[in-house]
Amino acid sequence: MNYRHDFHAGNFADVFKHTILTRILVYLMRKPAPFRFIDTHAGAGRYDLSSAEAERTGEWRGGIGRLDLAAMSPQARELIAPYAAAVGAAARGEGFYPGSPALALAMLRPFDRMLFCDLHPEALKGLKACVGKDKRAKVIALDGYTGLNAFLPPIERRGLILIDPPFEAEDEFERLAGALVSAWRKWRDGVFMAWYPVKGGRGPQLLTRHLREAGVRALRLDFSISPPEPGQRLTANGLIVINPPFCLEDEAACLLPELVRQLSQGRGDYETSWIEP
Repeated sequence: MNYRHDFHAGNFADVFKHTILTRILVYLMRKPAPFRFIDTHAGAGRYDLSSAEAERTGEWRGGIGRLDLAAMSPQARELIAPYAAAVGAAARGEGFYPGSPALALAMLRPFDRMLFCDLHPEALKGLKACVGKDKRAKVIALDGYTGLNAFLPPIERRGLILIDPPFEAEDEFERLAGALVSAWRKWRDGVFMAWYPVKGGRGPQLLTRHLREAGVRALRLDFSISPPEPGQRLTANGLIVINPPFCLEDEAACLLPELVRQLSQGRGDYETSWIEP
C-alpha cells in the first residue's frame, strides 16, 4: 500500500467522518458498561499539520482550518463539542490532527478497550507512538479485513467497528461489502461504521446493493463540498452505519447542514437515507 493519510489529514472528509465517529462514541459512553472500539485501518493515529506532506496539499485548510464553532447554531455547537475538544489547536494548524485512534484515546474511559490494525510500516510506527503505553489499547500489524472474524464478537459484547480503508485496490468496494456483511452476520448487535469515497463511479451503489441483498439495515450519510468529478480530487464521501444510535440520524440532520455551509463554499450538499433489506 502506498497511501499516506499525512497528505489529507484534517480535510473536509476527516471533519465529516470524525464528527460522526465522536457522536457514536458519546452515545456508547452513556451506558456504564465497557465497550470495545476496533479500527481496522487505523493509520498513524495522529498527523502533524506542519509536516511537509500536510503543507504540500494544504487540505486541512479547507477542512478543520475552516471550522468555526461560533458561527454554528447552539444545538450544532453542542453536538460537535466533543470533536472540537479532541482536535484542539489543530483547528489553527498547530500541533497534531487526531485520527480516529487519537480521538478514541482522548475520549474513551479507563475501562473501555481499543484495538487498532494496520499494515503500512510507517503508519504502524506512528500508531505505536500515538498509543504509547496506554493499557486500554492494542496495536496489531494485520489486515483489518482478515482480523474481523477473529475479533468478533468482543468480550465486552458492546462496541463500534470502524472500517476506513485507503481505497487503492480496484476491488475495494467489493472487499468492504463482503467484510461488512460477514462481520454483521457474526455480531448482529455491534455498531459498524464504514467510510467510502465518492468519485463518480458505481462503488457506493454496489456497496448499498450488497448490504440490501444480505438483509442489512443501515443508515447512509453522504457529504460533499462540490459535485464529484471522475479523475479529480476527492470532493464527496459517505458513511454507512449499521445499528446506528437511535439519535444519530437527527444529530446528522443538525450537523451536516452546518458543515456543508462552512466547508463547501456554496457548492456542497448532504443526504441522509436508509438502506432497507
